[in-house]
Amino acid sequence: MDPSVAPLGARNFRDAGGLPAAAWRADQTEQTLVPTHCCFCGVQCGMYLRVDGHGKVFGVEPRNHDINRMRLCPKGINAYQQVNHPDRLTAPLLRRDRNQPFREVSWEEALDHTVEQINRIQQEHGRDAFGMLGGASLFSEKTYLVGKFARVALKTRHVDYNGRLCMVSAAGANKLAFGIDRAANPFADILQTDCLLIAGANVGECFPVLTQYVWGARDRGATLIVVDPRETAVARTADIHVALKSGTDSAFFNAVLHVIVEEGLTDEAFLAANTTGWAEVKAAVKAYPPSRAAEICGIPAEQVVEVARAFGRAERAMGWHARGIEHHTQGVENCLTVINLCTATGNLGRPGAGYGTLTGQGNGQGGREHGQKSDLLPGGRSINDPAHRRQIAAIWGIDESELPPAGTSMMEMVWQMQRQEIRGLIGVCNNPFVSLPNYAVVKDGYDKLEFHAQFDFFLSETAANAHVVFPVTVWAEDEGVMANAEARVVKHNKAQEPPEGVRTDTWVMCEIARRLGVGSKFAFEGSRDVFDELRRASAGTVIDYYGITYDRLEQTGGLAWPCPSLEHPGTPRLFEDGRSYHPDGKIHLQVVEWHPPADPYSDEYPMTLTTGRTVAHFLSGNQTRRLGGLVEQTPRPWVEVHPSHGFRNGEPVRVVTRRGSEVLPALVTEAIRPDHVFVPYHWPYPVAANELTIDALDPRSKIPEYKVCAVRIERAGAIDPVPAPPVPPGREAYPEAQVSRTDPLPPTAPQGRGTAERG
Repeated sequence: MDPSVAPLGARNFRDAGGLPAAAWRADQTEQTLVPTHCCFCGVQCGMYLRVDGHGKVFGVEPRNHDINRMRLCPKGINAYQQVNHPDRLTAPLLRRDRNQPFREVSWEEALDHTVEQINRIQQEHGRDAFGMLGGASLFSEKTYLVGKFARVALKTRHVDYNGRLCMVSAAGANKLAFGIDRAANPFADILQTDCLLIAGANVGECFPVLTQYVWGARDRGATLIVVDPRETAVARTADIHVALKSGTDSAFFNAVLHVIVEEGLTDEAFLAANTTGWAEVKAAVKAYPPSRAAEICGIPAEQVVEVARAFGRAERAMGWHARGIEHHTQGVENCLTVINLCTATGNLGRPGAGYGTLTGQGNGQGGREHGQKSDLLPGGRSINDPAHRRQIAAIWGIDESELPPAGTSMMEMVWQMQRQEIRGLIGVCNNPFVSLPNYAVVKDGYDKLEFHAQFDFFLSETAANAHVVFPVTVWAEDEGVMANAEARVVKHNKAQEPPEGVRTDTWVMCEIARRLGVGSKFAFEGSRDVFDELRRASAGTVIDYYGITYDRLEQTGGLAWPCPSLEHPGTPRLFEDGRSYHPDGKIHLQVVEWHPPADPYSDEYPMTLTTGRTVAHFLSGNQTRRLGGLVEQTPRPWVEVHPSHGFRNGEPVRVVTRRGSEVLPALVTEAIRPDHVFVPYHWPYPVAANELTIDALDPRSKIPEYKVCAVRIERAGAIDPVPAPPVPPGREAYPEAQVSRTDPLPPTAPQGRGTAERG
């Protein structure tokens, strides 16, 4: 067989002796490859968008960026299909009453009505009666603008963002311990570690390309420890899988540190030179012997000892975690116990030795740095600090007294909507009807708003409930930066012009500001102007972007902050000199006591429901539930149940909590604890996992407790149908994304060891 004409895959190319791509030619002329990054998770894989001779994005190619080295996950491969998708919003939608249908209107009418409602509500009920919610999938320029717009144009204290549902527990722990909010090490350090601990992170499905680092560490002999109630894909490859009961993480990590102390595996010299609070932490963990952890966590006591010895004896060890330990009423404290473990063993500030947090959204790191969080100003400044307030007020050209005080968190704002303390809202890049817990409460809060405007490029479930919807650009139609899970700032490039009738989020906010009489404070032509102000606003802070420019990002492929000058190389690894970012330079270790979850178990609700993501979908699914290939791969939610409950694969299972119930097909698997069930959360009511979850919050971070609530399961009749994504008036749902959605069975792809076969 001639290798130059053999079909791809017809035989082993090494046997053929030819180069499999040697004779390939482009199938279209006048193509352009635009280098950029994926719009989805916090790995921020490099990619090229393929642009045809008419200036339209029509495909994607992986890019040999040092983050991903030619790898893309299913979401990244399909992301380009959003850009020219038939469901795109291309004209503003307006209705003056929710009982009316939407109608397409001009930008003038939509903007005039929005400004009229902002003025009316604030004149009648005060400035804080209007709120704003941003998103962590926005470019950093836009997140900066959300915070400034809320405080300078709306003049309200009520601004927050959907990263409140993602990274704030890790952020709170990092700031308490280190005085800085970011991962301490780059991904590349994973390749040099001798022991890698991954807690509450389903890397294989949520951060698929990151598995190259995990497996690279394994290939050079590192011990892999995974802490997760489910045997995820990466857990199946682990040397030690700790299938602990959800909501018991701090008890487990306290017990691991207990053993490390007892066996003399702490780095006392490092602790004496670089920490405060060690004596108190050391005394506290005495109360957590392995026997107590075994009782609380539902694991063998011997496993606690095994983990402690593997981590404590390693020359270089690392701890990484994600939402699995953060989505709890004790989320901040869970993260602190991992920090305590890394610090007590001296595993900070070295290649292969450190600590990191995995961001879920593309700009989960950058999205919380520059002011859209309720208590922060640009550069991570505190809105409660008079000096910080004066610094930002001077940059924004206002008096310090004009800056509102700190607001409340995203879920607390919903409760305020219920009480009609907040009567108007602008939402940008978020979908709370799917992403927030306790759907009935969320729906009630939004229904009580007198006016609600939403920015989006698809009509999300939340936008479909609004009064005004502004059609805005997708990531490939604008330029800007994001900071990935390493705190590496990367540049996204514009690949095509937006459709006629579509505007950038920046343009819309600036235009509303102009109509509110503060246009001089928002005289931005685009992202570059905003980024220049962001750089100046961050200068001199811990989160210093001043030395980062678009040109430098293009040349380097990304720079980790802090980067205080144009000559500075960036800071990929923290604490190399042993100093933290607290004024005393010390790492402030914190005592943590375990407490049970908020939702109590009972005879009626004896089991644990936990929720999370699946590889084909992203967050609320507003983007991925419209892409045919991803819908075909994972058409609907399911409930993972252990075989001991007697269900067959695909059988209807009613999942019941104190907040609601729904009927889902069973995915029967030995990869989950018998006392747990798991439901992925990417779909809306009536199959929304967040119809079932509890809206209890961590008292420090205000993150909801998504990962554990009390539940029962029972046999049921018909499986609840999956609704089609909302579409603008006069259009039908994209047919290619609808066929698989009606499939009553769970996905064919195995979700874990022992998964039952279909058919």
